[in-house]
Amino acid sequence: MLKSFFVSVLIILSLCLYGCSTGVSGLQSYVDSVQGYEFLYPNGWVQVEVKNSSEGVDAIFRDIVERTENLSVVISSIREGESLEDLGTPSEVGYRFLKKANQEARNTRKTEFISADSQTDKNNQTYYILEYEVELPNGQERHNLASIAVSRGKLFTFNLSTREPRWTKVENLFKTAVSSFRVY
Repeated sequence: MLKSFFVSVLIILSLCLYGCSTGVSGLQSYVDSVQGYEFLYPNGWVQVEVKNSSEGVDAIFRDIVERTENLSVVISSIREGESLEDLGTPSEVGYRFLKKANQEARNTRKTEFISADSQTDKNNQTYYILEYEVELPNGQERHNLASIAVSRGKLFTFNLSTREPRWTKVENLFKTAVSSFRVY
């Protein structure tokens, strides 16, 4: 009787602790089943209102302590039936992405393209992973990671950004978050 009581308590305690876990250390889950995407984001981040944001911005999160660290999800329309590969290689898409960002900023910032890669998930969905640095007009340097995917005739861009001096502290966490981005 005492043995079964301890086993029951152990099972209940295990279930309670499992329910409190976030799955991946330092990250928690966000799911938007209406727009059809999900990702992991750092603990201590909060969602921000997107009411007055640029066109296509669907979600914004930022760190409550390091307020300049942020992530965003932008959804854009593309031609019917167009795939990510139809838009170009990861490098071609990355250069076009940065060229457009620089034009929108009216050449007030300098952008350095670091890397571009492609990964495919278990559902055969392709994602382009881009890494780049940005120098803002005030001299602040930022480090950015992005994951780009196409689903249901829409282009999804997931972007994470931090100040360059913090990059080495958050690099692994940010890379895990960017790799977690999924569309469906």
